[in-house]
Amino acid sequence: MPAPEPQEAVTGEQTPHPAANGADTGAAPATQSSSPVPGRSRTRKAVIEWGAILVVAVLAAVILRTFIVQPYFIPSGSMEPTLKVGDKVLVNKLSYDLHSIHRGDVVVFKKPPHDYSPGIKDLIKRVIGLPNETISASNGSVYINGQRLNERWLPKGTETADFAPVHVPAGQYFVMGDNRGNSADSRVIGTIPKNLIVGRTFLVVWPISHIGTL
Repeated sequence: MPAPEPQEAVTGEQTPHPAANGADTGAAPATQSSSPVPGRSRTRKAVIEWGAILVVAVLAAVILRTFIVQPYFIPSGSMEPTLKVGDKVLVNKLSYDLHSIHRGDVVVFKKPPHDYSPGIKDLIKRVIGLPNETISASNGSVYINGQRLNERWLPKGTETADFAPVHVPAGQYFVMGDNRGNSADSRVIGTIPKNLIVGRTFLVVWPISHIGTL
């Protein structure tokens, strides 16, 4: 909202005093009224308006960050080449209140209790296994319920180290980093309960050269 343009204070036109024309009225000089100065009143009003706008803007930002969208910083290379160290992303915290979690979604989640990595509160990985599925890896590929998974989000030639079949419990998800050779994911920390998932990462906003949707 543009700032209100300053306005000139308009004063009433003064009637020349009869004495100035040489007339003797015999009346005492009139005293000036003590009405408020219009310019000061407008300035005070503008300050109040901008103060209210600032308060509303701050509240809107807090609500947006708390309940809808939150920015995150990528500190490691576990999601390379999709997300690089130093990237800033936006996470939609309402997504999974509106629809289910999909395979291939990149999600931010709270560190599970059995992950003892120091100084880490949140992690970002890709959802690979859904509730009640059995996931495994063999000959460089991931298998879901015995069927090879086409991981279109990975660069051609990416291989996943073999691991034995894992059953994903109801209400939990098997997550993996896109950098399969350098990611401490569900192969290490186990499956992730839905209540730990913060939201879906949908946009890279920094650096400018890397802006794009996920």
